[in-house]
Amino acid sequence: SPDDPADDPVVAPCTGDWAALRPDGPDGRPAVAALLPRRTAIVRSSAARDSRGQVLAANVDTVAIAVSLTARLDLGRVERLLALAWESGARPVVVLTKSDQVPDAAGAEARAASAAPGVDVVSCSAATGDGIDVVRAVLTGTVVLLGPSGAGKSTLGNALLGREVLATGAVREQDGKGRHTTVRRELLPLPGGGVLIDTPGLRGVGLFEASEGLERTFADVEELAARCRFADCAHQAEPGCAVLAAVEDGTLPRRRLDSYRKLLRENEWAAARTDARLRAERDNRWKTIRKAQRQMYKERGRNR
Repeated sequence: SPDDPADDPVVAPCTGDWAALRPDGPDGRPAVAALLPRRTAIVRSSAARDSRGQVLAANVDTVAIAVSLTARLDLGRVERLLALAWESGARPVVVLTKSDQVPDAAGAEARAASAAPGVDVVSCSAATGDGIDVVRAVLTGTVVLLGPSGAGKSTLGNALLGREVLATGAVREQDGKGRHTTVRRELLPLPGGGVLIDTPGLRGVGLFEASEGLERTFADVEELAARCRFADCAHQAEPGCAVLAAVEDGTLPRRRLDSYRKLLRENEWAAARTDARLRAERDNRWKTIRKAQRQMYKERGRNR
């Protein structure tokens, strides 16, 4: 039922969870008795229309955002995934894959870094091994690979694991997109310590209550906003707006401000949906309670 916490995908067990087991479960097999509190949780908005979140992985230390250099570098998508990662409580790293297939990997690193202040951005080639040692050095603890299909997550995962474990697939030449070769989340031990979680390619990543993640992702915009003349400045046409001044003098790219506004609107909309759902669930619970009370009073009247 909608009121049952077990039906909430944010509460349900997921990859990376630590669980307490009881040995006497159904069919004599161990069963989950309780989930231990999560240190971190990567949550996106659910594809369903119920305004609930979906946990992609829990107890993650590092989120490796895989971006293929053979496809168009979508900085807006990078910023979206960074907000998701920062909100989780884990540390994001941007990994540019397939560096052997492009002439200017360093230039791509610089462009990606412009959308990821304070975040390590590294490029590598799983095919040649170039840069893999650097990637290993920045990915620590429990690592999850996030990114769209065709980003080279599974190929990168195999390079980090040192063996061919994860299934890989080809990508379309015209757009660099791939088919889903990873159809479930897999958790595997890394050589030398740590754990790797591979995830299916993400077609869409909706934000879910990611205010803090957006603040971290757009720390440069937030810093400028603190200098605006008015505390409630919307950075549209207000006098004394430090954000617009930075756009005009070229310090802040217009694209980045547009991305900031877009993701803020989306996050506010998602929060409003969640509030509406919680109000509806609370009203339904009170309706059930009042109905039970009326039934109890009727029974009392009959028994007099």
